[in-house]
Amino acid sequence: MKITAMYLEKPGKIIPRKIDMPEIKKDEVLVKIKAVGVCGSDVHYYDKGKIGSFIVKRPLILGHECSGEIVEVGEEVKNLQIGDKVALEPGIPCRRCIYCKTGRYNLCPEIKFMATPPVNGAFVEYVAHPADFVFKLPENVSYEEATLFEPLAVGLYSVVRAKVGFGGKILILGAGPIGLSTLQAAINIGGGRITVADIYDFRLEKAKELGADELINPRQTNALDKLGSSFDYVFETAGSVVTTQQTVKLAKNGGKVILVGLPAQEEIEFNTNQIITKELDVLGIFRYANMYPKAIRLAEKGQVNLKTVISKKFSFPQTEEALKFARDNKESSIKTVVIFD
Repeated sequence: MKITAMYLEKPGKIIPRKIDMPEIKKDEVLVKIKAVGVCGSDVHYYDKGKIGSFIVKRPLILGHECSGEIVEVGEEVKNLQIGDKVALEPGIPCRRCIYCKTGRYNLCPEIKFMATPPVNGAFVEYVAHPADFVFKLPENVSYEEATLFEPLAVGLYSVVRAKVGFGGKILILGAGPIGLSTLQAAINIGGGRITVADIYDFRLEKAKELGADELINPRQTNALDKLGSSFDYVFETAGSVVTTQQTVKLAKNGGKVILVGLPAQEEIEFNTNQIITKELDVLGIFRYANMYPKAIRLAEKGQVNLKTVISKKFSFPQTEEALKFARDNKESSIKTVVIFD
């Protein structure tokens, strides 16, 4: 049986192709994809064909924030069945190395992450996926909302890795999907006063809706400069060179800088003197580990609002339009989702 997949043929060009239906292994399930969120990484690959050292060298299927319905189950799979609504965690580690065995499988050198070259992603009708990285959806969570589990997992991992303490003063630079996920994670973990900064008022209003205490638009005011070194935790989620450089200035003595966004520029100037003299902890965040069950539980209990982050929906044949919309409408949208039938 042939199925349709949307391939990035070259930067700026998506082409539908007919490919063979995937065959599942004993420990896998076959998932009919129902929804895929457009991530900033998808847009970067679509536009530039690379992100840092990750380079698209051959046609690639994009998309990794995905959900769907199980239509076939491998003989060794016991916890899932045909008809289950599920979310797919997109990174599959080796499960054998020291990183996997110590719970940091996001650092596994053999990890295969959907839509990261050369691994194909989810803009395709059916996906075969290991059952231990497939999670049943609560009844109160839609396929579209489930695409937000992936950025929510990043936000949760960032806050957990930073060991945010109850009542800590927090600054989040960037109010895109990752920034808003970090905001919701910080609120749920007991963070104190939370300030969110972004250059788009639409995104700041979403941050306010989701519980931010203070909003700052650096384009309209120099308030960011006036904040001084006052934050216990500074999360950089925008992947901007400028905001990355600002983090060490904004963190207070003994504070923490958490670098979540990935700048397109591999090397940037960083004020190491401030890191040393202020005795800052600088933490890098690379995806997440063991966060999907936590994200799903928060959604099931209604402790996060995923629906409000979805700004625009496109059909599967409109995948390229969805990528362009996400690229060109940051001032008026947050998360774009592709819906399958």
